[in-house]
Amino acid sequence: MSDNRTELDQLGEFGLIDKLTENTAKFHDSTIIGIGDDAAVIDVGNKYQLVTTDMLVEGIHFDLMYVPLMHLGYKAAIVNFSDIYAMNGDVTQITVSIAVSNRFSVEAVEEIYKGIHKACELYKVDLVGGDTTSSTSGLIISITAIGEVEKDQVVLRSGGKENQLLVVTGDLGGAYVGLQVLEREKEVYSSNPEMQPMLDGKDYILERQLKPEARKDVIHFLKELGVKPTSMIDISDGLASEALHLAKHSDLGVIIYDEKIPVDQETYDTAREFNLEASMCALNGGEDYELLFSIDQADFDKIRDNKHMTIVGHYVDKASGCHIVDRGGNLVSLTAQGWNHFQG
Repeated sequence: MSDNRTELDQLGEFGLIDKLTENTAKFHDSTIIGIGDDAAVIDVGNKYQLVTTDMLVEGIHFDLMYVPLMHLGYKAAIVNFSDIYAMNGDVTQITVSIAVSNRFSVEAVEEIYKGIHKACELYKVDLVGGDTTSSTSGLIISITAIGEVEKDQVVLRSGGKENQLLVVTGDLGGAYVGLQVLEREKEVYSSNPEMQPMLDGKDYILERQLKPEARKDVIHFLKELGVKPTSMIDISDGLASEALHLAKHSDLGVIIYDEKIPVDQETYDTAREFNLEASMCALNGGEDYELLFSIDQADFDKIRDNKHMTIVGHYVDKASGCHIVDRGGNLVSLTAQGWNHFQG
């Protein structure tokens, strides 16, 4: 090991991944896509198999002061499902690994699995294995999702072309604003346990944070429309971060229009309570688990009037860079200011 020391926060999550995997060798022709997309792509014959893993760590990804255990199990499954749908595939199986300390009872762990089973039931996914172990540092849930996709239907982050349109599903920013409400009420409770939480009128954004859904419906609807995205990613780290990922992998620049970003009214109103710009919450908040994808301009008419999809920008040549057009018409550099796992 080198005597030089590089702090993890100097690289950040994605820089660390790049560093650790830069010399990864491939030994099997069946590995079509390895590290770097929403899921790995493996040739298993008539179809491609898709594999992805996500981990949720107590104190980093969730706070059990306000996250119900059943919701946690459900969300842990959903965040993995979303990665498979971002490859234009369907989830078929998951494995679940969980580390728990002795402060958790059997009944508590069963609650987590109730949420996982509910997600599997609703999305028609089989739970086929996993592992359990003890932990001295809190609860950890790691789920691996396995899916499949027809070979001519797989969508990568790298398929974008200049002038293609960028589309998002649903609305953005709600999960982040919901988190602000939960954190506020946690602080109030910590100061005075007799105080009742003020959650009236916040049902939508709280559900976006505590019980998100993956966009299986959109994947199948696009197929019905005869629209195949050219590039795609799920929105787990904020619109800005995901747009930059697509631009990098497609070797392009990107333009996002602030005024086009879809934000729910409850998200907008609550963001104002916290003196936050709703569009900034959408750009940098994360955990919405919507999809960002590109389409050919020829497919514009097929989705133009669909209330579940919004065109928010387009690809440009790489030399033009990545920018957002603000509401005053100014061109501002697009930067990812979302969560850095390794910042202290």
